[in-house]
Amino acid sequence: MAELHELSQLLITPRDLIRWAASQFEEQGLCYGHGTDNALDEAASLVLQCLKLPHDLPAAYFDAVLTPEERVRVLRWIAQRRDERLPLPYITGQAWFAGMRFIADARALVPRSPIAELIAEGFAPWLGQTPERILDLCTGGGSIAIGCAHVFPHTPVDASDLSQDALAQAAENVALHHLQDQVELLSGDLFAPCAGRQYDLIVSNPPYVSAGEYAALPPEFAHEPRGALEAPEQGLALVLRMLNEAPTYLKPGGVLICEVGATASALLDARPQLELSWPEFEHGGDGVFVVTREQLLAAGV
Repeated sequence: MAELHELSQLLITPRDLIRWAASQFEEQGLCYGHGTDNALDEAASLVLQCLKLPHDLPAAYFDAVLTPEERVRVLRWIAQRRDERLPLPYITGQAWFAGMRFIADARALVPRSPIAELIAEGFAPWLGQTPERILDLCTGGGSIAIGCAHVFPHTPVDASDLSQDALAQAAENVALHHLQDQVELLSGDLFAPCAGRQYDLIVSNPPYVSAGEYAALPPEFAHEPRGALEAPEQGLALVLRMLNEAPTYLKPGGVLICEVGATASALLDARPQLELSWPEFEHGGDGVFVVTREQLLAAGV
């Protein structure tokens, strides 16, 4: 506490705090995989969110003198990020995905999938027309489902997950965006709660991290639900089940879009006969495949 008080006498503006935080983050070797990709942007995001200021704050305000209480509050957040290695959204309680704000905490992964780019583009060119029904499989906190509902406002969206904690967070996010009449949350293992339903589009960011890859992740990822990251069989257990079962739940011409990250090479080895498309992303990220119902049936997965 004495250290915070001393620092609060020296670091009195947002500019001071951002500079000092960035130096602290670099010195401690933090990982920036939950919304930013460098120490300076992470520091700026932390300070501005703590002060409830916009990310596009006019430059003149960076030299405004903060109250003693504000300085101490920001310094506490900086210390928490630095010392506990908490992902920033778990400190701020919010994250942005596909241009939308979401409630974020340790009940579900921090939303960060490159699928956000595909959502923004209406899944073109993979979808030829507006889908009649969409499924977000392994929805977590609901960000992909809600993003889809925003882009296709007249399309019902189902969002399923096995985790009750994640579904509770998803329900809060659905309510945050006033989508209770469009997004239905389903509880169960993979497709189990979707029996009897078919979809034009199934989107998924399932657990796909292998045990070896998980063990090598930076400490920040240990704060996220392990079961939402790691999967058996070199990370492929759920993905292979999804490929096998998806034709039953896809309409003719339907499309499955799934993120597998670095597990892509293992998937190609496991299913060499399967014709997959791999979109390129302007804003970073990879390891997302696109496959149609007809391609799945032709491959006999």
